[in-house]
Amino acid sequence: MTSTLPTTVDPARLQEALDGRWAHVRREAREKLHDPDMLPVYGETMAQARERVTRMTAKLAESGRVTLGFPKEYGGEADAGGSVTSIEMLAFTDLSLMVKAGVQWGLFGGAVQLLGTHRHHEAYLRDIMSFDLPGCFAMTETGHGSDVQQLRTTCTYDPATQTFDLHTPHAAARKDYIGNAAEDGRMAVVFAQLVTRGQNHGVHAWLVPIRDEDGAPMPGVTIGDDGPKAGLLGVDNGRLGFDHVSVPRDMLLDRFGQVAEDGTYTSSIENETRRFFTMLGTLVRGRVSVGGSASSATKLALDIAVRYGEVRRQFAAPGEEREVVINDYLVHQRKLLPALATSYALAFAQEELTGTMHDIHTAVHEHGQDVDEVAQRELESRAAGLKAAQTWHATRTIQMCREACGGAGYLQENRLPHLKADTDVFTTFEGDNTVLLQLVAKGLLTGYRDAFGSLDGWGRVGFVADMVRETVLERTAARALLQRLVDAVPGRDDEVPMLDRGWQAKMLEFREKHALEGAIRRLRKNSTTDGMAPFDVFNDVQDHVLKTAEAHIDRVVLEAFVEGVDRIADPAAKKLLDTLCDLYALSTIEADKGWFLEHGQLSPARAKTLTATVNSLVKELRPHMVTLVDAFAIPADWKAAAILDEEPARQEAMAARDAELRAATGAETPEGTATDLDVPPGQ
Repeated sequence: MTSTLPTTVDPARLQEALDGRWAHVRREAREKLHDPDMLPVYGETMAQARERVTRMTAKLAESGRVTLGFPKEYGGEADAGGSVTSIEMLAFTDLSLMVKAGVQWGLFGGAVQLLGTHRHHEAYLRDIMSFDLPGCFAMTETGHGSDVQQLRTTCTYDPATQTFDLHTPHAAARKDYIGNAAEDGRMAVVFAQLVTRGQNHGVHAWLVPIRDEDGAPMPGVTIGDDGPKAGLLGVDNGRLGFDHVSVPRDMLLDRFGQVAEDGTYTSSIENETRRFFTMLGTLVRGRVSVGGSASSATKLALDIAVRYGEVRRQFAAPGEEREVVINDYLVHQRKLLPALATSYALAFAQEELTGTMHDIHTAVHEHGQDVDEVAQRELESRAAGLKAAQTWHATRTIQMCREACGGAGYLQENRLPHLKADTDVFTTFEGDNTVLLQLVAKGLLTGYRDAFGSLDGWGRVGFVADMVRETVLERTAARALLQRLVDAVPGRDDEVPMLDRGWQAKMLEFREKHALEGAIRRLRKNSTTDGMAPFDVFNDVQDHVLKTAEAHIDRVVLEAFVEGVDRIADPAAKKLLDTLCDLYALSTIEADKGWFLEHGQLSPARAKTLTATVNSLVKELRPHMVTLVDAFAIPADWKAAAILDEEPARQEAMAARDAELRAATGAETPEGTATDLDVPPGQ
């Protein structure tokens, strides 16, 4: 395939496309976040890391950069999308700092803001924003992580004292892995079962002091330290236990459920399961931030690996004297370029998700509009799916980049080990990825948020295939551009060029619909099988359900990439990203080639053509690898990788040494530089 790409592309034009709606937030971060203490310190102890990160968190508060997402009346900017973008940018520095900031202002502050009412805002938001009140988000329990609805901690109201009794009934009910808990937190948003008048009204949240002004645990509060972790040394994760701790009635964050003095419970949302998911839905910003931060770490790893691959040489080609730059090897291109394409695709999907989250948040919290439940469900599903895709992509890609840099990639000073260790937990916090995929799939299967709470009703739900198929088609057709391309696919599939965008979209759409319909058939069959336990109705098709979710996410991400490319005005940049989009689509199809072969969407011959086309695309994109990472616009000092500073000097030293060896042996020096491989052994 002859390259049709322009010789050069201005990375600034690509950067404009990536920076998107909150370009001003990204620009300000690039200009102002340059304190050396905000970067990882290699060889640091856990105590040193915690001290530095806490100090830098306070410095962030002083800078005013943390107020974006808070209400204007408290000095914020009411910019939820800007807040998420700011966290994404902070993730390029030290990920411990990003997590610490996310706990303080995203989770703790966000819970007070979104689950509390005016009196809570007046009492606490200013001190939360200034970091004068360090806080925790105490949801996860040792025995219950993903299954938040079944938390065991109880908070029981006593009308006689007008207080709640907060209690940890057993060791498995202690709050665990809680950021800010081990050392810094003075107050926690604690999630527990609300019990009043003998009735359990489900999970709610309370503001609970956990330390006094001197830092000592409050009466009845037990605080432990989770100790050393695989990464994120600067985050003081800890454990919290409560032994009949008295909590005043007004410390209940009561936006969605209120308890009167006499213990009467009221809520504008009568259904407990619906109320629970509405409460958690308001906190979706944290999940969006984690996905975006994982993508930042991935971009940084790719930047380091691509630049190293431009100067690192290995083995001379036959008849050549100079060793080959490793980025020129097809196998290396096959590692880095599909990962780059996926990172771009996910960046456009994240931009779209952030915009949707911002608009819904603004409509409800700034303009007082009623929650659009359909839009909110779709947002939560999209946030869950993209968080899973982004964090798994980070785990795979950072490891690949480490390997692509060889032994140098294993040295802490070259940043990659830090990125690998610090992002590893992203796949299981803010929602375990496998559980999040089930959430996505259940949304596709039922369309009803209330059904997410339990599985025992699945056998009775009328899974009418036509209805669900119509829903999925409706969602697919919502992208007019993609639908036009799919509709325009000519003739037989095995005759359509693989670079036809409509064919690519059609393949991903077919896989999603087929997987969904197959899951429906299996669920319906199980639901009518005599004696089959309700748990087994769903559990026996879990593999199919996860496949459906993954297929859905891939299709959604492709749509976001296509729409992102369509918005670009610069012809050269548009052509480059259009080709990169081809690589994303075809490498995604190739990765699941077996499925497409099994289901008759690829013939063996066409499957071989698919691989050949991907090979051609990576070769065509090879000259633009550095341009593609330049567009991430990561400031040089943020990278904190010695490999990027030392490698050019090492190359110069090698060239000088080669010249000396040649002079000593009387060998002629050809144009360019040679290596010691040209020197006969023993000389």
